[in-house]
Amino acid sequence: MNVTVNVNGKPYTRDVEPRTLLVHFLREELGLTGTHVGCDTSQCGACTVHLGGNAVKSCTVLAVQCDGMDVKTIEGMGTPAELHPLQTGFWEEHGLQCGFCTPGMIMASAELLKHNPHPTEEEIRYHLEGNYCRCTGYHNIVKAVQHAAKLMKGDGTGQAADD
Repeated sequence: MNVTVNVNGKPYTRDVEPRTLLVHFLREELGLTGTHVGCDTSQCGACTVHLGGNAVKSCTVLAVQCDGMDVKTIEGMGTPAELHPLQTGFWEEHGLQCGFCTPGMIMASAELLKHNPHPTEEEIRYHLEGNYCRCTGYHNIVKAVQHAAKLMKGDGTGQAADD
């Protein structure tokens, strides 16, 4: 079945089996391996991406359901030369830990900051409940999101305040 998906601003058309999950489409068909497969049961959040502007766990979405839609992955969040404020926050506040959960944490946090540019620590922890860090480093992850919130404008564009 032919599927056309706009991923990180680029259109991709591929012939996929109808049972192909979005996470496998991204990793295996497009080579975007920043989206991780953690539990394969939508429990851990390592596979979180933005679909149509909303954070979703890509292990629960079929690629064919995304035909004609926009998908944003961690690869679309920033560049090595110009990190997204959330990536900067994870770097500066030591929220990276082993890094396995980081892409999902960043994608989920981006959605939070889009709707709530000044979240409290409790709001950050509540919003990230569906994303697991096996290093148990939530304290630094929360600090990373707070750091990013300070860098970002309150308009949800993801642009740093000093841009």
